[in-house]
Parts: sequence; structure tokens; C-alpha cells
Amino acid sequence: MSVFQKADILLPENVSFEKWAVIACDQFTSEKEYWQNVNETVKDAPSALRLVLPEAYLDHTDTGEIDRINDTMRQYLSEGLFHEYAQSYIYVERTLNSGMIRRGVVGIVDLEQYDYHENSTSLIRATEFTVPERIPPRMKIREDAALELPHILMLCDDPQDQILGYCEKVRDELPLLYDFELMMNGGRITGRLLQGEHAAKLDAAIAAYETQVKEKYLKLCNQEIVYNVGDGNHSLATAKAHYEELKRKGADGTHPARYAMAELGRLQDDSLVFEPIHRLLKTDSEALLAYLAERNPDGTFEVPWFTSEEEGVVKLSLDEKELPLAKLQNDLDAWLAEQEGEIDYIHGEDTLKKLARRKGMIGFLVPPIAKDHLFQDILENGVLPRKTFSMGHANEKRYYIESRKII
Repeated sequence: MSVFQKADILLPENVSFEKWAVIACDQFTSEKEYWQNVNETVKDAPSALRLVLPEAYLDHTDTGEIDRINDTMRQYLSEGLFHEYAQSYIYVERTLNSGMIRRGVVGIVDLEQYDYHENSTSLIRATEFTVPERIPPRMKIREDAALELPHILMLCDDPQDQILGYCEKVRDELPLLYDFELMMNGGRITGRLLQGEHAAKLDAAIAAYETQVKEKYLKLCNQEIVYNVGDGNHSLATAKAHYEELKRKGADGTHPARYAMAELGRLQDDSLVFEPIHRLLKTDSEALLAYLAERNPDGTFEVPWFTSEEEGVVKLSLDEKELPLAKLQNDLDAWLAEQEGEIDYIHGEDTLKKLARRKGMIGFLVPPIAKDHLFQDILENGVLPRKTFSMGHANEKRYYIESRKII
């Protein structure tokens, strides 16, 4: 079987998709007003908002809130809210605010072929360092959940466009499942069903791709790889940890939690833009800047910073091939290990500058990375620092639409 496969996909029926679909829970973590606006938009309508926990509230969540989410999942299932599309894929076209269309296909990945730990040799690789401390609170949400809703975006290195190219070729033959405007300036999205013969032909395209990409990187790096995680590294790591826990309790390889739902995108697509994720700290900014200057006495690489009162640059001292972000993150981690402070990860230059104007905050504007050699870089140099890049702006992230039973 392929690493990426078709799934039994659930879609809600007789609902407003405009109110059902909400953005990934790990977005707008420093902007609770965003989530308040989403809540006001949804009101009492059925919505994926009631099935996820926005991470803006993660640090202040009790078990009662998690129980409410799980109860709502069971309620939606018992009320027959969903229609199940058995052994299917969904071809997605997301029209971004730029006018570009980001293509993807929704299916499941085999967690037996994924390992998020450093020095992994699995066929699915994490692209960024996984913070172990971030997994347990997410495990609490997933361990009793009846459903999973994906915001994970996987990447294939498919210059021949075998997978999404097939979906686009047969696009007009596929039944339309949804077509609507996403709330909160998210653009527009359509979803089309691949079942039966179309799903079988996509299976074949996926199998051919996976064989070819493994051979490619065996020759280049003496290692095999088929997919990288684009967005949702910690969500996929949580799914893996949950599955491993179930195995320890006696579950076998047929358990539905062996798989995690994700959308697969193509690294080469022009619509796929790697955006930097900036750093925002609540701390003594003057002391932090002095600390950074002390740790980088011969620094030459400039990283802009902003506070409520002024702005400037910090100069980093980089070793050969060292990523500027890796150096900055190491320095910030060292500071936070010794001093009081909190760090957040911000999408968008304008948002960073706005948040950095708040009293007691300092923001660092980090540079982007190139996507062209992502697979090879991961194989040769290991995972990138956490929150290195984002695939697009915050409002271009995946919205929760499809779901799947995991019990």
C-alpha cells in the first residue's frame, strides 16, 4: 500500500459551509479578537469551530472544555450531520486572495511510515523540530475524540505533476462537493470527489510517484523519502503519539488511528509560497538586545527588531551553512531559559509590527527560506528549527472542512 491513501471521508450535510469551515487552530494565537469574530460569525450554527480548540486559548483550557468538544463530536455523529464518502479522495482548489489557485488532494497518511524524532529515517519526514512539551496538551484533546479534522498540509516533490496533474485533468468529470467563500478573508475553495475508477487511477499515480521519489533520493542522499510535512508538524506528531499509545494498550495495525488525514500539495506549484514566521517576545527588550549583542560580538547578518518605542537591527554571528533563524532561535531559547519571558510565532510583517507596539513586547522580523531544495536539505542537514516557515499567509492556511472517524 502507498504511504498516502484514500479514506472514508465525512462531510457535513445541510449546513452553511461558510459557517462550518474555520481556519487551522494554530493560527492567530496572539489575536483572540480574531477567534471572537469567528465565534460571532458562527453563532449557533453547526461548525468545525465547536470541534477544535483554538491555540489562542490552549494555555487556559480545562478538561471541561475538552469534554465539551468531544461531546459535540458525538452529538454531530448521532444526529446524522455527516455523509460518509467511502474510500475516496477530495480534490481541492483554493483560490487565494492573490488570485492564485493552490491545488491539493485530501486523503490519509500511514503513521507507521512517519517518525517526528530527530535523525528519523522514515518515509515521511518532519520539516521542523518537534517540541515534546507541545504534544501532551494536544494528546488530551485527541485521546477521547471520535473525529479528526485535518489542518495538516503534506508536500510531494513531484516535478512531473503526476498526482495533482491527474486530478486537474479529470476535474470536470468529478462531482462537486462544495464551492464557497471562506470566512475572515480566507479566499474561495472548491472540493471535488474522486471515487471508484478515478480514485483507482489516482492510487496508481501516487504509487508511481512514491517509487520514483524514493529512487531519486536514494541516488542523491542514500536515503528514502516520499513526503515532507509542510504545515501541521505538531498536529501530525500528536496523531503519531496517540497511535503509539493505543498500540501500547493493545491496538493493532487495523485501528483507524493508524492513519492521519491530511491535504497533499506539490512543492513545485507557484501558488505554494514559503513565508517566514516571525518571533514576538514579551520580556525586557532592552536587556534582551544587550544579551544578543554579547552572544554575537562579530555579527554581520542583520535581523530587524521592533518595540513600542523604537526599532533597529540585531547582528548575528553565523557558522558556515547555519540558518539565521536557527541562530536567532537558539539565542532566544537560551535567553528564555535564564530570564522571564514568553515567545510567540507570528505570520505576516504587518501583524508582527502591530503586536510589537504593545508595551513590553519586542518583535524580530526573520528572513524567508528557499523551497527548491527542501527535501534534500532535510535529508542532509536534519529538521529545521521549529516555526521556520509557513506555507502562505495566516489567512491562507487550511480550513477545517473534511473529517474522519478515529475510533
